[in-house]
Amino acid sequence: MSVLHEQTCSACHADAPKLTEKEIKQHLNHVPEWTVKYIESIPVLTRVFEFKDFAQALSFTNRVGELAEQEQHHPKIVTEWGKVSVDWWTHKIKGLHTNDFIMAAKTSLL
Repeated sequence: MSVLHEQTCSACHADAPKLTEKEIKQHLNHVPEWTVKYIESIPVLTRVFEFKDFAQALSFTNRVGELAEQEQHHPKIVTEWGKVSVDWWTHKIKGLHTNDFIMAAKTSLL
């Protein structure tokens, strides 16, 4: 794991620069098991976490929610029996920002 998990998110404004494809590829090296998918041409950092039952999945979901509140950066979270899908992207810029990779790294440590 990189030092990304030790960083905090910075306030992001609508005119903040999106990460380039090259920067995205570089950051992906620091968040193993995360991938980029595109939703309506917007890159989204995504990962599915697996658990042995719904209770563990729900507990993880709540921890991700607490982390999101602490950093004031919020993902899409889908909780199902035995798995949780987490998607990070920066809504204001309709793309990926360093904040998304910071949060992915922090989520991986939960």
